[in-house]
Amino acid sequence: MAADWEEIRRLAADFQRAQFHESVQRLSERNCIEIISKLVQEKKLDVVHTLDGKEYITPSQISREIRDELFVHGGRINIVDLQQIINVDWVHVEDRASDIAKSDKGIQLVLGQLIDDTYLNRLAEEVNDKLQQAGLISIAELCKTYDLPGDFLSEELSKRLGKLIQGEMDQYNRGVIFTPAFVSRHKARIRGLFSAITRPTPVSSMIGSFGFQEHLLYSVLEELVNTGRLKGNVIGGRQDKAIYIPDIYARTQNSWVDSFFQQNGYLEFDALLRLGIPEPSSYIKRRFKGKKLLFLRAACVGQALLDQVEASVEEAVNSSLWTDLQTLLPSSLSTEDIGMLISQAMRNANVQSSARVLGETVVISEKFISNCLSLFTEAMEQKAQKEHKNNPVFLITQENVKQVPIMSEGSTLSKKEKRESERRKKVTEGSVKSGGGNAREIRIRKTKKKGRRDEDSDEDTTSSQQSTLNKTEFPFMTVDEIVAVLEERLNECPEQILTELAEDLVRPLNKTYQEVLRTVFMSSTSSPSGGKKKTSLKDLQEEITNLYNNIRLFEKGTKFFSDETQVHIAKHLLKTLCTDVANLLVNFLAADQMMSVENSSTITSEIRVKILNKLPEETKEPLMKLHNSLSNKTIEDFLIHMETCAEVCGFLLKKGDKKKERQAMFLHRQALTEQLKETEVPALILHLTSVILFQTSTHCMLHAPGRCVPQIIGTLTGRMPTEHHHLLTAYQSLVVKQLVSKQQEEEGEAQEELLKSTLTELAELSPRVKDLVLSQKKPSAIED
Repeated sequence: MAADWEEIRRLAADFQRAQFHESVQRLSERNCIEIISKLVQEKKLDVVHTLDGKEYITPSQISREIRDELFVHGGRINIVDLQQIINVDWVHVEDRASDIAKSDKGIQLVLGQLIDDTYLNRLAEEVNDKLQQAGLISIAELCKTYDLPGDFLSEELSKRLGKLIQGEMDQYNRGVIFTPAFVSRHKARIRGLFSAITRPTPVSSMIGSFGFQEHLLYSVLEELVNTGRLKGNVIGGRQDKAIYIPDIYARTQNSWVDSFFQQNGYLEFDALLRLGIPEPSSYIKRRFKGKKLLFLRAACVGQALLDQVEASVEEAVNSSLWTDLQTLLPSSLSTEDIGMLISQAMRNANVQSSARVLGETVVISEKFISNCLSLFTEAMEQKAQKEHKNNPVFLITQENVKQVPIMSEGSTLSKKEKRESERRKKVTEGSVKSGGGNAREIRIRKTKKKGRRDEDSDEDTTSSQQSTLNKTEFPFMTVDEIVAVLEERLNECPEQILTELAEDLVRPLNKTYQEVLRTVFMSSTSSPSGGKKKTSLKDLQEEITNLYNNIRLFEKGTKFFSDETQVHIAKHLLKTLCTDVANLLVNFLAADQMMSVENSSTITSEIRVKILNKLPEETKEPLMKLHNSLSNKTIEDFLIHMETCAEVCGFLLKKGDKKKERQAMFLHRQALTEQLKETEVPALILHLTSVILFQTSTHCMLHAPGRCVPQIIGTLTGRMPTEHHHLLTAYQSLVVKQLVSKQQEEEGEAQEELLKSTLTELAELSPRVKDLVLSQKKPSAIED
């Protein structure tokens, strides 16, 4: 240890001598700068240049100077000001300021400013002074005064509440500070004012009139109501529609509601609104929790009134009569509410299928309507006999077939009549005279059965006559005539109900009358003459030939469409014209087996197979192939099998030449044009117009279903004037909208105003759409 101390004393003496010894060599300023730069470059020395470049300063010195300046400036200083004072780059000042804020909990960096707790304490004291004077102070005003963010101020002042600031912050609105004395005054004013209120009063009007602080008012008001100090209730929450209802008014209000509901069995929402109840539906549900109520659009109906309506409906149905519910229903109920009430009563009574509503308030049983139909039976028989005498039956020759009106797919015929109508229509449209030098003749082998077939052709003649009757509509009575009959038999029914009932009866009466007329007609055509038989077989030969040529022409028209659309059109042709041809050939051969039917259009696929299974093998095989081709997606196979089957059946098929094809197209266009002139159905107008325009622009006939109308209109792009195409496209959109609206109307979801506006637009555009065809120059027919 002695040696160690001796060594320490010797080193101290050497160090002392070195301190007092004068240096022989001194470093120049330039050398010092280079040495310092080298040390900084090698990161052995951490210093910062001042902005003027004359001094070096360490980061720790910057931090000390920042703290000093912060103290000198009273605890708040901007970093930009620090940079100018310390005279170093702004980046270094910002870095050191951030480090200070992180390391020292009493200093914060806010919006580029250093702020310490001493400044905030001083600020809190100033705020407290203002608060004690005003009683209420807003954080938003403090933000403007001290140029600090609201969240920061709200948080710092909250920490000092009850210490430096003698006040409290609104728990629902953190932007307001008030003193207990202010709250007490506020509470006293609110208590006195709302104690004097005797009727429902909007809270917002109290705020505007007396200058209450909004959030504080709601807090105090809820406290007073919950503690029972104020006898009332606040509905509507903390919103502009909040209303204070005093108990005295609520009791009177509830008494009136209970009394009215007990006496009348219903409550109007408008009446409750006039009483000051802002949400009538919710109020009724709360007030009458245990009662079964039916809520309508503008009213609420009790079970007692609903039971009365239900009982009246059941009585009308059980007695097969009608009942007018107007005497039971309140006059203040709207039409829509009455409809909903009656519908609910009919559902409860389970009589939806056995009754209907007329005139908005009259429920009438279906059996009563059926009884009304029977009132016209005798008049129907008499009118049918008279009609038969005035319009004697005529044979269907080539000329009078052309006069038969063409019924549309959307007409009101039955399925059997519709198929027969389609078949006859196509024969009419494509009928041309047989013969010609270029005609291809297909000879047959089996001619010995012609005599038999001539005899069986009587049935085809009768069928053609019946088809003519189906197509020639003879109306039974107009609505006014039906009303006159009903007035005589039903004296007690209101006139409005009779009119609606007559409108419902027109269609079934006309349909029944057509059946009666057909029965009378058929009874007079039981024994055709031999001359008619020959005519019938000749007509059948020509009908099959015309259908064959028309199918070929229609098949050409499909080439203008895409593959998918061609398939749809081909399927439609196979289901209509091709099926008619197949049924004619099958029914013709079925006569040999005593299996023929009166109307070949009634033959279904199953019946066709049964008939074919009874035929001889030599005729069964080709006809079975023809039958199977109806399920394909192309027409070519059907035409090939049809030629073979025609030869087997003994018919002569003649392919028309160019001249006859043009004549067939002319007749087809004329038939469609006549139908277009007569129809007023928008969907049929669009269908006929697009088909005729397609034929005009492409010189090809077309037989397409309604679903292909958009594709047909698409092919007309560029083939007709742009404004005409736009008109057709707009009309198509309206037709689609009308069909959708009708479907929704059947489902009970339609908007009546939308449907009316659509029908109005269609009515305006229909003449213009027709003119696209009717205004064109009529093509002349080609004479043979």
